Amino acid sequence: MLFFTLGNERHLNRELTPLNVWSLAFGCVIGWSAYVMPGAVFLKNAGPLGTLIAMEAATFVMLIISYNYSYMIKKFPRTGGEFIYAQMAFGEHHGFLCAWFLSLSYLSVIPLNATALNLIMRAVFGEAFKFGFHYTVAGYDVYFGEMLLALSALGIFFLITSRGVLITGKIQTFMVMILLGGILFLIAGAILSPASKSINLHPMFHPVSGNFTKGILAQIIAVFVTGPQSFVGFDTVPQVIEEAKFSPDRVKVVMDTSILCGSFVYIALTLFACSVVPENYSSWVEYINDLPNLSGINGIATLNAAYIIMGKTGLFIIVASVVAAMLTGIVGFYTATNRLLYSMSRDGMIPSWFAYLNKNGVPTHAGLFCVVIAGATSLLGRAVLGWVFDMASIGGSIGFAYTSMSSCKYAWSEKRWDILIFGVLGSILSWIMAILLLIPIPGLSVSLGRESYILLIIWTGLGLAFYLRGRS
Repeated sequence: MLFFTLGNERHLNRELTPLNVWSLAFGCVIGWSAYVMPGAVFLKNAGPLGTLIAMEAATFVMLIISYNYSYMIKKFPRTGGEFIYAQMAFGEHHGFLCAWFLSLSYLSVIPLNATALNLIMRAVFGEAFKFGFHYTVAGYDVYFGEMLLALSALGIFFLITSRGVLITGKIQTFMVMILLGGILFLIAGAILSPASKSINLHPMFHPVSGNFTKGILAQIIAVFVTGPQSFVGFDTVPQVIEEAKFSPDRVKVVMDTSILCGSFVYIALTLFACSVVPENYSSWVEYINDLPNLSGINGIATLNAAYIIMGKTGLFIIVASVVAAMLTGIVGFYTATNRLLYSMSRDGMIPSWFAYLNKNGVPTHAGLFCVVIAGATSLLGRAVLGWVFDMASIGGSIGFAYTSMSSCKYAWSEKRWDILIFGVLGSILSWIMAILLLIPIPGLSVSLGRESYILLIIWTGLGLAFYLRGRS
């Protein structure tokens, strides 16, 4: 099916192979955060076994939700994904609500990965890019040289991806091979290295005071609730379904394998990070607790482990893998965001300017908007971007929930009881994850921080004003 825009005959081109679409999804699931979260979130909150249990549980939930996505994609194989499903099932109000928060979820990851290039450069090359004027936002120093690096990455990929979705798919696939190949090489090195020992994984949970059983459950939940953050990206598949040159019947395999491979990487990098204990530390617990006081590669557990296990070779390999992950995150979420905006514009939800397609069938106006917003927010520094990303994680849960609820509605009308069961489960689990993020629960430190709450209120208000203005 071809969709036309602005009175011309340009359309989205069907050029993506299953491998290209899988690379898009997997590259979004595994970004910079996959290398940082083992030390900054997973081990700190739950230890190696707690992380394993929590991520397996989150993976199971994502596979349930993926079932609902595959059903809805077959029913509505249109770019826009969750926005289309919510609109068709519940009306344009719900469609806009879903798209508004989902676009933020996608868009927030782009500057987060772009500015992460600065962090990896700081860790490996020290102050090489700390030149020119600088300023401080929320305690984070922003330097001109580092801004230039992040903005250059955004600009370069805007130009490259504007040449067509086929080029985008090939670049994404190539970078994913570097990302995954590096991780597999490091895992093999850890298995063969005498420095990596199973005893180093102890204790299996992070030591807690008070009731140990309650502590273990709280630790598992603390990591489980990161599911929407960790796995958002597999749902970018429906955003490019009109550009896929294969049957929608194959998308479930594409999404499920991206989820399973992503889960493997998160767990493997967590075990890799604590498989060695740096000198002067008695265990991974002592080292992880001291991470905020460390700098360079010592301050990133996965990079430090690679250096201890394989020396400079290991450091080079993991840096190459990390950079590839950052770039796949930029390309993947940039592609998904501009397709979502294009779909909203095509359906009259936002100005028709966003629906413009260039001669290569790429929505470059929507892409330019993404680059400008991502570039502007990059100037605010990592601290503010962290608040935005935490707040935006709600968008992933909302997208999952609307897809699952839409699946319920259509499955009920068609008497598809198997689909209905998955739809109900997906809806409940999606809203549980959203509620855990929104509502502070005693004993669980998983809800949004104050700054993220404020930004969420502002974003909600902006959405309401934007929608009402568009309807008037």
